Amino acid sequence: MAGVNTSPKSAELCGIICVNKPAGFTSFDVIAKMRGILKMKRLGHAGTLDPMATGVLPVFAGRAAKACDILPDHDKAYRAGFRLGVTTDTQDSTGTVTSESDTAVSRTELLAALENFRGEIEQIPPMYSAVSVNGKRLYELARQGLDVERPARKVTVYSLELLDYDRETRCGTLEISCSKGTYIRTIISDVGNALGCGGIMTSLVRTKACGFSLEDCVTIEQLQRTAEEDGDFSQYLKPIEDVFADFPALHLKGAQERMYRNGIKLDLGRIPADRNAERVRVYGESGFIGTAVPDRENGVLRVERNFYL
Repeated sequence: MAGVNTSPKSAELCGIICVNKPAGFTSFDVIAKMRGILKMKRLGHAGTLDPMATGVLPVFAGRAAKACDILPDHDKAYRAGFRLGVTTDTQDSTGTVTSESDTAVSRTELLAALENFRGEIEQIPPMYSAVSVNGKRLYELARQGLDVERPARKVTVYSLELLDYDRETRCGTLEISCSKGTYIRTIISDVGNALGCGGIMTSLVRTKACGFSLEDCVTIEQLQRTAEEDGDFSQYLKPIEDVFADFPALHLKGAQERMYRNGIKLDLGRIPADRNAERVRVYGESGFIGTAVPDRENGVLRVERNFYL
């Protein structure tokens, strides 16, 4: 498969392993665990998940880790449990209760409230988050008992569906598709506030990220068993270029490929690609090389990141 090193030796792995992150682990915990399982240090991940969350966590192994800071803004999807009538300092069930309400909420009222949280909306990041304000992580300030002013940020909620709801317990499940940077617990908290009773997130499963789904994921336990058996992790590897699948492909041959690999900027007028594209996937005769940016101002193709040189 192009873009994947299929050697069973962990030290030579290059590609993406999608992990179904278990509850109780931070994203960094998963990386630390996988360094021990794969016996390699060069690992990165995309899309941090809170410890209580489970689901899709793409882990980039070997040279693929160079992709982590240039990933496209892929949309994400979640399945979230919620409870109305209570608020906490973390906006989820792991926090300290700050208020409770016995206000009854019907399914009809809930559905009406959800209408206001679709499309482009503004969110104020929760204090217990990794957002930085004046050089400090909000969660660090929150642990000191501080509550600082945070600017609202625009995010996009593409779909927000109520899967189930129990009026007696005021608990239910939402299915959400949204842009990068959206806080699901903040959506639930804001919906609860709009209903006049508050609300918290009780569970969270990320079902899609970076173009991958839960069906693409492997568990930490499966990886551990593989390490104990034959150590061949190639069966779990996804090609690096999968995360750049939305970019037009540019196929180079002969002299053009040799020039590109030697760092020479190619003339845009002579390359067989969409010169109006913002970014392209570059392939040589042996397969995927990396990504590049058409520099229309100077009329050249500029290397963005190469993985196989």
